[in-house]
Amino acid sequence: MLKIRIIVVGRTKAPFLKEGEAFFLDRLRRYARVEWIEVKPSKMIKSRSIEEILTEEGEAMARRLDRGDYLVTLDRLGRQFDSEGLSRWLDKLSTSVRGWICFIIGGPLGVSKEILERSHKSLSLSKLTLTHEMSRLLVLEQLYRAFTILRGGRYHK
Repeated sequence: MLKIRIIVVGRTKAPFLKEGEAFFLDRLRRYARVEWIEVKPSKMIKSRSIEEILTEEGEAMARRLDRGDYLVTLDRLGRQFDSEGLSRWLDKLSTSVRGWICFIIGGPLGVSKEILERSHKSLSLSKLTLTHEMSRLLVLEQLYRAFTILRGGRYHK
């Protein structure tokens, strides 16, 4: 069974998004072993640079990674897939990755350059600007959709 770890910065605040996350996490766990990890966001104060904040959050994420993990970072400049392409890509990973597939979703400022450089793949969900909280829900839904495509489920139709 594929092992998926989703590492996010902070907690989701909007109740409707939290409900959606719980819904799709439950459904996704039918197809894969899934861990949801929230790391503490860095304090954003005027005396701290964006790079300093991102580095601190990146270090917190890095502490949650294992040596054999395959890192997939969400980034606006990353590769875009359609749903079928994402499912084929996940299927290939399921035979080649021994550790966890870790999806990294940064906070409002994004992710550190160190995390991006360490990543095996960078994905973009859309050319549209999305909140980091909305991105979490979309990742979960698309992962669930990808598995239903691979298993011939009716969800995608």
